[in-house]
Amino acid sequence: MIVKNEQEYLRRCLDSVKDKVHQIIIVDTGSTDDTISIAKEYTSDIFQIEWTNDFSAARNESIKHAKTDYILILDADEYLEANSNLLEEIESGADYYFTKIYNVMSSDRGLTHLAIRIFANNKGLHYSNRLHEHLNTMEQKDKLKEAYAKLTIFHTGYTDEMVENRKKGNRNLALMLKEVEENPTFYNLFNMGRTFMWVGEHEKAIKYLQRAYPLSKEFTIAPDLISTLCRSLGELKRYEEALIILKDATTIYPDEVDLIHLQALFYMEINYYKDAIAKMYKCLEVGDRGITVTEGNGSHIAHFRLAELYELRNDLMKSYEHISEAFKLKNDFLPVMGKYFRILEKANVPLEEVFSSTKQLYPISNSGQLEKLLGVVYHLRNPLLQRYLLEYNVTVQDNVMATARQYARDYDGAKALWLQIADVDEQNGEDILLLSIILKDEALFERFKSLLNLSQKEQKSLNKIVMNEPSREVKLTSHLENILERALIHLIRLQEFETFEMILDYLWQGGVDVKVKACEHLVAYGFKEIAIDLLVKLFEQYPKNVRIIELLGDICLSSEYFQDAQLFYTKLLELRPDYSSFERAYLLSEKIGDKESSFNLKESIKLKFTLSSWVMN
Repeated sequence: MIVKNEQEYLRRCLDSVKDKVHQIIIVDTGSTDDTISIAKEYTSDIFQIEWTNDFSAARNESIKHAKTDYILILDADEYLEANSNLLEEIESGADYYFTKIYNVMSSDRGLTHLAIRIFANNKGLHYSNRLHEHLNTMEQKDKLKEAYAKLTIFHTGYTDEMVENRKKGNRNLALMLKEVEENPTFYNLFNMGRTFMWVGEHEKAIKYLQRAYPLSKEFTIAPDLISTLCRSLGELKRYEEALIILKDATTIYPDEVDLIHLQALFYMEINYYKDAIAKMYKCLEVGDRGITVTEGNGSHIAHFRLAELYELRNDLMKSYEHISEAFKLKNDFLPVMGKYFRILEKANVPLEEVFSSTKQLYPISNSGQLEKLLGVVYHLRNPLLQRYLLEYNVTVQDNVMATARQYARDYDGAKALWLQIADVDEQNGEDILLLSIILKDEALFERFKSLLNLSQKEQKSLNKIVMNEPSREVKLTSHLENILERALIHLIRLQEFETFEMILDYLWQGGVDVKVKACEHLVAYGFKEIAIDLLVKLFEQYPKNVRIIELLGDICLSSEYFQDAQLFYTKLLELRPDYSSFERAYLLSEKIGDKESSFNLKESIKLKFTLSSWVMN
């Protein structure tokens, strides 16, 4: 090991290996905390050297003192899994072993990659590179025997908090610039590009990664290079360039799930939904496999993304199927849990049924699990929040209890509690506004209006809305439109249709965009007929608005009004002949069994949109 100021993690690391190795060697590069005293509890082989901004020099100093036949390399923020057996690992007698590193990331995710961490001593193996140091295995590749270890090393050094604390990006940048200037090898060019990506300088990252790519063929980390390059292109919204690269890359590396997943995400970004869906299914087929694997890209995250894609198409049955699978596979992952509740609510599944199915998928056995669940349903303002609080007899802050009562439609109970709270948080401002509108309670609004960050004119406008004054007298700013749009969603969810109609009248005085969004929310929660009536009126007013035409076509298709869908999609192709319009027209032709139209549309897509892969197969 090489260490510096690792008192927080060193004991965990050494506890994981103390009974599995014959010698522990620690090279310290200038610790000023309790690192040395902790190390002395485990070994006397402790050496101190001056730090020269060269990781390979420090690594080589550490292996110089090894007396054993094999060497295991660890960092202080790593540890071995409990059931590791190092002697079994080296039974094959290979000269070096690729070892799986599981990087614990933030947001309940992980990234797995391979690195050489176990290797034979006295075979001339040593480290090169100031940063991202690596063994010189390529120099004698034909003479050395490689193998793959079964154990896993866990690494906690790349959570968001630790990266920020250590300022790794900026530290690495200075070291790598010096290294790549002196020695522009594939490995150095790759790491230079990756370092620039880490600090958000994507144009520079792309330049170095493109230089590294032609040199990458012999290296196992080539898929990681391609992924890094495409992620930088994606950050710059250069999706089409990235997809051209990924088209070839996924052919060369068909079992690298991260590449396929990235391909699917970029198809989503450019609205190639058939391709995005096909690639997500491919991710499930491949599974969590590859040299570098982001946990879940071939399992629960792929199901989550498919749920998203089908939700965008308002196909809630398929969306539910996939979010349920994701929940089964990873029931403690917050985005999956949140999406699960949203889909069930949009599908209008009875609350008792949701409560029962959630209990099966997410059995609560400790306070941490309950806290996570309550956090999700509170954030969503889900009506089950009150049910969970009562079921588990939980004492919570007054604002949480008031929120629970409000979205369980106990409006008077919620109002009484809001009025008792001395200092209401700003995050609850829109909750109280919604309640004021439902109850037409001017006094409640007046008391809490300061939470909404309103101008004097906006306050007066909202006051009129709360009191249901004529809509023509109310002037809406974009800020008010956004607030009322969010209120509209909650009114749909609460099935407060009389109040919904009132708010819709006010929004109808605003711009076309907010009107279309209101219709989208109606469709999302299953009120398609109401949405059609409103959209037809908008279409008469804005006959060339492609979003209105697109939405009308989509609703007619899903409602099986095929003639109407055909009229709207034909109009859409005239006004906006992009890929998305052609895909919609193709889906309609398939649905109605028009083989000639399907063939012609497919041929047009082949000619016009060469990035699409489903049409080529």
